[in-house]
Amino acid sequence: MTAATAPAFRFNPVQPGARGMKIAATGLLLVMAGIFVLARAYESIWPGLTYVKAFAEAAMVGGLADWFAVTALFRHPLGLPIPHTAIIPRNKDRIGEALANFLRENFLIAPVVARRMRNIDVAGAVGRFLQAPEGQETRIRQGASRLIADLFESLDDERLGGLVKSAVSSRLKTMEVSPFLGHALASAINEDRHVPMLEAAIRWIARALDANEGMIREMVHKRASWVLKIAALDVRLADSIVEGLRKVTVEMSTDPTHPVRIKVEQALADLANDLQTNAETRARVEAMKDELLANRSVGLWIDTLWQKGREAMIRAARNPDAALAGKLGEVLRSMGQSLEKDARIHSAINQFARRAVSGMAASYGGQIVKLVSETVRGWDARTITERLENAVGRDLQYIRINGTLVGGLVGLILHALDRL
Repeated sequence: MTAATAPAFRFNPVQPGARGMKIAATGLLLVMAGIFVLARAYESIWPGLTYVKAFAEAAMVGGLADWFAVTALFRHPLGLPIPHTAIIPRNKDRIGEALANFLRENFLIAPVVARRMRNIDVAGAVGRFLQAPEGQETRIRQGASRLIADLFESLDDERLGGLVKSAVSSRLKTMEVSPFLGHALASAINEDRHVPMLEAAIRWIARALDANEGMIREMVHKRASWVLKIAALDVRLADSIVEGLRKVTVEMSTDPTHPVRIKVEQALADLANDLQTNAETRARVEAMKDELLANRSVGLWIDTLWQKGREAMIRAARNPDAALAGKLGEVLRSMGQSLEKDARIHSAINQFARRAVSGMAASYGGQIVKLVSETVRGWDARTITERLENAVGRDLQYIRINGTLVGGLVGLILHALDRL
């Protein structure tokens, strides 16, 4: 057996050395026959050979009896239709039924499965698996990752993407976002997380003022009366407006208690309250949400999100070590530690696994049993005979050898007792 074929050898149902043991058992029987012939020919010269003859004679009887018994299991000895021979071919349907009943009564009954599952720590195994252990579990994880990646790539992207987008849109349509937005805004204000956004808005206004100063001056010049233009007061008015606006933005950015800034923050607080309690405000927000969801651009945006998410999942599945080295790995390792250490979660997952497997046994156990029974029934007699004989052939030949030797010893003992 070469190194290339060694890994697959363990899946071979044929017992190794069965043919050699069959030759050995038959050869031993022939040796006993030869010894019997020689001992019988010379026992008159050497009387002690009677013991050898008795041993060989009984050994032949024992060997032939066991050869007949072993052969009768699988076929008719010497091709003769002797009653109660070829037992397995004649009873293959009963064997299949018995095997199916054995599976049903010992493995596929819900109480039996539940009792066996109590000794299996599913949560602990999953916890250790999520913590990226070394060794065989790593190979299992890589194989599972490749399977997940192949599954994602084989699915109909258009149909699956449509399902995902439809599910997201339906969920957004049925979900009232106003209270969520109001609560988020109120929490941000209470924790002063709105301040950076407010200051960024003030800086944006200042930059917008500088960028559009010429447009402001032009608007003042166009709207000023001819009297102001003659006196050149329109330029001074524009200067005052620009400088006033610039002064307000600077003061708002440096003074947290500026009146305008206080009014803006109060307006934000009122908006947060209205989003949660004011029916009219909530209705307007929901109407805006529905309009956004109906917009084609939003649909394209959701589609882009799905495509990026799908590609990210495939990349992560193709390279699980890289994915598990980042934030995802930290989350999974944390989940694994929780599964192992949190008794409540540990017990809940094991209970769920026990109920799930028991439910599967109750729902599909009959179909599995039927599959086994029908598969064996569908085999022809030669197939089932060859498979069973190949599976236990070596041990059966040992029975013949043992029968030959034990028969000889019994014959020797009986002959010795007869001579006493």
